[in-house]
Amino acid sequence: MDRVPLNRSVVTERAAQLADASGFDSLSLAAVARSFGVRTPSLYSHVEDLADLRDGITALALGELAANIGDAIAGRSKKDALVGFTTAHREYSTEHPGRWASLQRRAGQAAVDSGAARRIVQVTDAVLLGYDIPVPDRVHATRIMASALSGFLNLERSGNFAHSMPPAEQSWPELIDALDFLLAHWHNRGTARERATP
Repeated sequence: MDRVPLNRSVVTERAAQLADASGFDSLSLAAVARSFGVRTPSLYSHVEDLADLRDGITALALGELAANIGDAIAGRSKKDALVGFTTAHREYSTEHPGRWASLQRRAGQAAVDSGAARRIVQVTDAVLLGYDIPVPDRVHATRIMASALSGFLNLERSGNFAHSMPPAEQSWPELIDALDFLLAHWHNRGTARERATP
């Protein structure tokens, strides 16, 4: 059988597949090399080291997730867009657990500066624009949404919601409703803070 011609994109995609199958944390350059039938040093023409490879997976995941979100929110606004946004995250975490795990870490600068990272910001801003969130507040709103989604999805995946009823499936719409309420009433926050100030 002919060997697959290697380049950075091919190596990163294979590594992402292995991460989905066996776990992101267990990924190694040796495992990726074995999957191609080559020795580990052959990969150094395409990736610098394991950290570089992991950042490549993160950038790949960001690009794929951004594309999925873009499709899910197209032509929608406010809660409809939020539902598409959150659903895209949930589906991606289920379908690509290793790639999802690559997003639950402090990424290297190359991944942070990638075009894929900029696309994630753009599609997130598109959702927030529908709620008329001011530009200076969008970082805060983005962090709140990311924290809520990552927290829920990671706890669900680890089985932490399996010990009580009702099932997590019934809590998911409650999370979306809570985020929708927060974003829809974002402009009222300042007044509430002023009332709470002694």
